[in-house]
Amino acid sequence: MRHRPPIVGIPCDHRMLGSHPFHIAGEKYIAAVREGAGAVPLLIPVLANPISTDEILASVDGLLFTGSPSNVSPKHYGGHAPRDGVLQDEHRDATTLPLLEAAIANGTPVICLCRGFQELNVAFGGTLFQHVQEVPGRSDHREDKHASLDVQYGPAHDVHVNAGGLLAKIAGEKSFQVNSLHSQGIDRIAPSLHADAIAPDGTIEAVSMPGAKGFLLGVQWHPEWRWRESEVSRKIFSAFGGAVRAQNKAAP
Repeated sequence: MRHRPPIVGIPCDHRMLGSHPFHIAGEKYIAAVREGAGAVPLLIPVLANPISTDEILASVDGLLFTGSPSNVSPKHYGGHAPRDGVLQDEHRDATTLPLLEAAIANGTPVICLCRGFQELNVAFGGTLFQHVQEVPGRSDHREDKHASLDVQYGPAHDVHVNAGGLLAKIAGEKSFQVNSLHSQGIDRIAPSLHADAIAPDGTIEAVSMPGAKGFLLGVQWHPEWRWRESEVSRKIFSAFGGAVRAQNKAAP
């Protein structure tokens, strides 16, 4: 029997569209998995009664945790209650936080982008700034929501790549430019994570986990956006895709 193609699971956002709940994921993430990583994207619903981590991990060869308009609920890291109007997604939190722990323990290849990057830090005991732009000494990392998407996702600042992390091995560069579309950011980094890249204002922009059994990279920016146009983005998705294919071949 022919072996199935490599599959990357993408946990969805839970969103009300009109009067009905939907489970959704941005096309840019789906396309980057299919075209950049060379895998079949599989959307994972985030139900009130979550699908078990064992069931999910038995069905995929890798996982991509996306960005989102919603924030990780601060109750998961001891933060103060969110301000009125700040979007939360408790359904997503209930699926993604335990899934991150289980996937990494299992050695499943994982890539975490923007909100996913923040979820990764929280899942392993780190904390978040809810409004980075209000932290003394930090820059405003938010996008101009009135600008075109080309401007919103355009290069915003440099990142310095630290030695000893996965990003340094993948990128092969000491610094490069990234886009910036976030208001939350890492405050206290989780003890098991390594700060792979730092913005000029000291904000942590990428992490990996020394000693992780499988591929694990988290970045605060959006490499999925027009990934073909960035050498670093191409390298990131190529490396992730290679890890996913290796996982797939090793499966019984």
